[in-house]
Amino acid sequence: MTVLWDPGSCDKCIWDLTDDIRLAVLAIDESKSTLLSISTGVAAQKRLNDVNLTATHLQAAMSKKKNHAELWTIQVDDAADEMNDLLREAATLDEQGNEASSKGLLLQKETMETNNRATQLVQQLSNMRDNIQEISSKMKYYAIQQELSPDEIAQKLSVAEEMLKEIKHRKPFTNQRQLADEEENAAKELLQQVEEFHERYNDTRYLVSDVLEQLSEQDVKLSDLEEALDQALDYVIQTEDINKENRANLQRREKQHEKIKEQIDEVNSILLSATTALAGPQKVNSELSEVIKNVSGFYAEIDGAKKELQEKLANLSLFDDDLVEKAMHHAHNLRRLADELDWNLYGVDTNGLVQRAINASNVYENIASYIEEANKAALLALNTTNRVNDAAVGIDTQIIYHKGKSEELLNRATELQRTADYSNDLTIADTSRHVNGTLARMNALRSQLMRAITKMQSAEPVEARERLEQAKLKTAEAVSATMTVTQATTPMDENVRLWSQNLQEFQHKSAAYDSAVHSAGDAVKKLTEVFPQLLDKLRRVEQKAPANNISSSIQRIRELIAQTRSVASKVQVSMMFGGQSAVEVNPKINVEELKSFTSMSLYIKLQKDNPQLAASPDRFILYLGNKNAKNYIGLAIKNDNLVYIYNLGGQDVEIPLDAKPVSTWPSYFSIIKIERIGRHGKMFLTVPSLSSTAEEKFIKKGEVLGPGSLLNLEPENTVFYVGGVPPDFKLPPSLNLPGFIGCLELATLNDDVISLYNFKHVYNIDTTTSPPCARNKLAFTQSRAVSYFFDGSGYALARNIERRGRFSQVTRFDIEVRTPTDNGLILLMINGSMFFSLEMHNGFLYLRYDFGFSTGPVLLEDSMKKAQINDAKFHEISIIYHNSKKMILVVDRRHIKSVDNERTAMPFTDIYIGGAPAEILHSSISSHLAGSIGFKGCMKGFQFQKKDFNLLEEPGTLGISYGCPEDSLMSRKAYFNGESFIASSQKVSLFTEFEGGFNFRTLQPNGLLFYYSEGSDVLSISMDRGAVVLNASGTKIQSSDRNYDDGKTHFIITSVTPERYELTVDDKKQSKKNPAKDRAGESLDSIKKFYFGGSPLRTQQANFTGCISNAYFTRLDREVEVEDFQQYSEKVQTSLYGCPVESPPVALLHKKGKNSSKAKGNRNKKVGRDKDKISQPSTGLKNLYQEVNMQRDPQCHLPMNPKATEHAYQFGGTANSRQEFDHIPKDFSERAQFSISLKTHSSHGMIFYVSDQKETNFMALFVAHGRLIFMFNAGHQKIRIKSQEKYNDGLWHNVIFIRGKNIGRLIIDGLRVLEEPFGSNANTWQVTEPLYIGGVAPGKAVKNIQINSVYSFSGCLSNLQLNGRSITSASQTFSVTPCFEGPSEAGTYFSSEGGYVVLDESFSLGLKFEVVFEIRPRSSSGILLHGHSVNGEYLNMHMRNGQVTVKLNNGIRDFSTSVTLKQSLCDGRWHRIAVIRDANVVQLDVDSEVNHVVGPLNPKAIDHREPVFIGGVPESLLTSSLTTRNSFIGCIRNFMIDEKPVSFSKAALVSGAVSINTCPAA
Repeated sequence: MTVLWDPGSCDKCIWDLTDDIRLAVLAIDESKSTLLSISTGVAAQKRLNDVNLTATHLQAAMSKKKNHAELWTIQVDDAADEMNDLLREAATLDEQGNEASSKGLLLQKETMETNNRATQLVQQLSNMRDNIQEISSKMKYYAIQQELSPDEIAQKLSVAEEMLKEIKHRKPFTNQRQLADEEENAAKELLQQVEEFHERYNDTRYLVSDVLEQLSEQDVKLSDLEEALDQALDYVIQTEDINKENRANLQRREKQHEKIKEQIDEVNSILLSATTALAGPQKVNSELSEVIKNVSGFYAEIDGAKKELQEKLANLSLFDDDLVEKAMHHAHNLRRLADELDWNLYGVDTNGLVQRAINASNVYENIASYIEEANKAALLALNTTNRVNDAAVGIDTQIIYHKGKSEELLNRATELQRTADYSNDLTIADTSRHVNGTLARMNALRSQLMRAITKMQSAEPVEARERLEQAKLKTAEAVSATMTVTQATTPMDENVRLWSQNLQEFQHKSAAYDSAVHSAGDAVKKLTEVFPQLLDKLRRVEQKAPANNISSSIQRIRELIAQTRSVASKVQVSMMFGGQSAVEVNPKINVEELKSFTSMSLYIKLQKDNPQLAASPDRFILYLGNKNAKNYIGLAIKNDNLVYIYNLGGQDVEIPLDAKPVSTWPSYFSIIKIERIGRHGKMFLTVPSLSSTAEEKFIKKGEVLGPGSLLNLEPENTVFYVGGVPPDFKLPPSLNLPGFIGCLELATLNDDVISLYNFKHVYNIDTTTSPPCARNKLAFTQSRAVSYFFDGSGYALARNIERRGRFSQVTRFDIEVRTPTDNGLILLMINGSMFFSLEMHNGFLYLRYDFGFSTGPVLLEDSMKKAQINDAKFHEISIIYHNSKKMILVVDRRHIKSVDNERTAMPFTDIYIGGAPAEILHSSISSHLAGSIGFKGCMKGFQFQKKDFNLLEEPGTLGISYGCPEDSLMSRKAYFNGESFIASSQKVSLFTEFEGGFNFRTLQPNGLLFYYSEGSDVLSISMDRGAVVLNASGTKIQSSDRNYDDGKTHFIITSVTPERYELTVDDKKQSKKNPAKDRAGESLDSIKKFYFGGSPLRTQQANFTGCISNAYFTRLDREVEVEDFQQYSEKVQTSLYGCPVESPPVALLHKKGKNSSKAKGNRNKKVGRDKDKISQPSTGLKNLYQEVNMQRDPQCHLPMNPKATEHAYQFGGTANSRQEFDHIPKDFSERAQFSISLKTHSSHGMIFYVSDQKETNFMALFVAHGRLIFMFNAGHQKIRIKSQEKYNDGLWHNVIFIRGKNIGRLIIDGLRVLEEPFGSNANTWQVTEPLYIGGVAPGKAVKNIQINSVYSFSGCLSNLQLNGRSITSASQTFSVTPCFEGPSEAGTYFSSEGGYVVLDESFSLGLKFEVVFEIRPRSSSGILLHGHSVNGEYLNMHMRNGQVTVKLNNGIRDFSTSVTLKQSLCDGRWHRIAVIRDANVVQLDVDSEVNHVVGPLNPKAIDHREPVFIGGVPESLLTSSLTTRNSFIGCIRNFMIDEKPVSFSKAALVSGAVSINTCPAA
């Protein structure tokens, strides 16, 4: 049903009416002011005409609004009639359903009766059969007993047969037979009718769900319409009231208008005085005429003088040049002599005679100067005369005009005076009184208008006000929580700054440490007290009614908390432990990272003069493990030895450091490092020297003898105690010792910096009575004083850098960096839209800046790969800006590259180092950055204009620390992309005695993990269909499980002995016997090469895709230690930092939450947030590895790929934009779980769809009216789950939708869970490929989904995962491109992934045509246009190295023409291309360059209708003569054929990565 009436338009008419009334009031105000201040009749007449015209317009507008109101009333009545018709139809349908149901019951009853009669008949036949069998048996019996002869038997049989015939022909039996036949026929007919009715009944039942769904939708629409009608009725009533008031006001104003007309007549009598006023201007006119005449005379005299001067100048020019020069020289000499004479005679000129003589001698010079001044005065007088003349002409024109108008007004006034004789008794006072009355009525009208507006505003629904108040309260609560965090973190930030100052100024005094630690304790204590309250408030806010920005605000607060924790973890101050104190540390590392490899370092100092320590020297130091005392690592002092203890689920391993007894340790800090890789453990002790940089180092090793190799910690049950434990915690027996006495300071845990001040709880620690110990600077600041460590989350900010140096002709920045990472921000300066950024991209420097240049940003990058930065070595980087126009990049004092720009000074004052706040990285400059990743590594020696900066002393610095931990610079991880590998050559022999292991993580079922060969013998570890396979010289061992391609971390240990080969995956061991081979002749000292992640050699396995980390193996020349991949000699396409393998989605809510919905329908409720909550997608993992493909054609200004969101794709532009996937998991029919991230501004569109061939079984996720709808079938029932909020806000949202055995769930942003149960006895649910993403093929989904949502989704989708596995490789793609960031413009973009557009049949290239379009390429080569006919004729237009070529074959031979522009075609600007063909003549225009060719004439040429390809063409249609075969990359717009615009959105086919109607801006 279509409703034409829109209640929103009624609001518009009211506001239009209000605006008209306001304009009328303004007009009345202007009329009043004009009447009171009138001095001439022209303005008065104009204002009165405006008043009259406004009144007329107001009356017309009132009548128009009245007509609109009547029309809306009619439309509302029509809508009500249509609604009544719909209700009647629904009632009729209900009656028909009841009638069909009654007929079905009657038919069922008759069927049951027939069935009973048939049962009785069967029973009778069965009895008859039994009787016959009995007779037969008796016959046999009597035949045996009586021994009848054959003749007698035959006689008896014949008699029996006659008896049977007689029985058969008796009437009762024939009648029964006829009745049985009739019953059988009737039963068959009845059965056929029942089957037909059953089919109709099933069809009707199938329709019932659709009808019920439509009725529910209609019910919702009716309720909305009812509310709208009620609101409209209120508006209509209000409008009628206002119209009545306005009608009365209009009548009063008409009366006022009549009175004003009468007053006009009186006012016009004043115009008679204008005639006297005109006499003055006429007199002025005559005087001006005389002035003009005088000026003309002066001008003539000046003109004459000018002529004389020109003649004199002409005469002077006739003199000889030498004479003039001599005269000038003589004049100079005379002037010099005159000056000397003046100076000599000045003192003796008592009577002034000499001075007068000098003045007389200068008379000629004065005359010359007077002539020059006269000439200037003449020119000035000439200009003044011209201006006076122009002014006089203008004044004369104005006087003539005013004179005419005045005469006209005088005539009109005379006529009006003649008609107004009867009202001469009215005076000016009466007129003033009437005007005051008009003003009073105007004020009354204004007050009425304000009352009407107030009444309209008060007519808002009460519920809306209540919702608004609730929203305000929730917002206030969120703001309060944010302020609480700010109040807690601000003092902490200040205290951290004070700690830094105290530490730097420390002069072996405990007061500085006392103050620093006391403030640290207070701040962290306050933060610890605030955190639980804050989290409770956050949970309460989350559980309130939904608001779209609440989850983002909570996420921002959590980021602030994490940032504060990060700052606390970098406090490098010790704590004093007295034997009864303890600290529970909050380690920020993931326990999964500690499974196979654990490394920890700390500083320790014993309080040897403490009597408790002397009485009981055995002391507990630390414990990291589960609460149940299984799987842990610990440190203690036993029997005067430092003991490292770890347990991997079996027996304890104790490693005592007996080489350096504790009693011999010095009375200052020493450093301890404990390490474990697999089952191997190691402990280091470093004792420094106070007098030099010399150090003593001790080491002790151990290993687990049992099968365990993994430290299995549970996140919820993991604790980290230092110095002691709380009273209620039970330590394992090996660590159950008294608490530590002395000072401890934590340093690192694996790669992360940790601190005791990032704690969860503290026990019995008072920094006032037990201050921390001072750490000797000489021993531990040699490598810390000048280096700063950045962990990727912090940054340094130097404000007002010109306080140390000035921007000058040569501006210079210097810094040294050391890092193993691929990407990171080094320097950043911002001023509005101007910026300067130095980044590391894929291991090389990337400099981009814009100081307000007219040509846009300038790029300077190490495109020649001269200096690799990410090799974990220090590199000195210098940026030199010379003469404000040349930027120079220098690395390690070697020139890398330079570039020139417009002469512009650097417009900056502040500089960010190593990172920047998130709000800056995600601001408008983000499109110019190669990535938004903070720097991780070490920096030192930052200088501006050769002036040093101490970054930790800068007030804006956040989250960095002193020092450069070596562990953080190791590359223990490597990421392989399927074409990469790393290799090293070392002394190894893997076929004699060998043990090795490593972590791996992947989503691919196949790949080569490790490869090693000795001659023909090969040892390899690979994945085969999800299983791990060890191949050792032909002996294969395969893991029992096949699910290791699940995206989780797994640990492999391989062992080779002369007796056995062993493979252990996650502590699950498989082994086989080692065949005996003679290896006595092999050299054990030879250097061998081995590979991780693949091999350049030809192997049966493809290279690995995923991550390998924490690798180790036994070697001949060194101890067991973790491999540093940075030291490997060969690294091919490998990233040595981070692991971008996506984790599978969390299996959410396997158990029902407490608040989950149990009712059917739309009463979905929010499930409480508990342990089963979904984790938000980790931005940290994305930041660790953000691949921004910035490939660039060297001939092009723009990069080949615009900046885009990683792993995100943009859909839309065409109705069937989509990706198709052919692989559907086998368990999809039992449990279908799909997760995706999306952002859109569109209100409708398909996101996901899969079905069987008949589309009886289906599952879909789509957008309708901005809301997300998850829909699928359960048998004949359609399950529909709909979100209450709208998500078309242009922000990223994470969605998971699940179809289980008896329930469906829709989970949005991890905060909103909607679910709907259904019957579990439904038929088997099966679907077939393909699986559609972003849209469907033409004709699909129309059967199940409303048409508006069948069209393609318009927006971006990313992170596609199906049943826990990422789906990335689409079998087919139609109009899908990467999700670009930054501004866009009109046009069609052809991405580097390849694609093309096929125009519809209405456009064709024949023997005569004209094609015009514009391009902005990002690559210098590519196909622009192609047409191909079946007989081999073709037309091809392409670019090759910036040259545009058109090549044809008309059936005779090939011919072509080309155009090459003087400037680059790939300069980032739009270029116009035109191709004109007339039979065998082809002309090509590129901008202003033109070329043409005349080919052979084909008399048999036929005008074919052939498909036209734009931007590319399938390989099969290209002939061998066409050398350019790659697709066009860039934008095309304004495409026209024969002056007709071509719309790509209506194309016959859009294949590949093509974005219709949207093009990334340059």
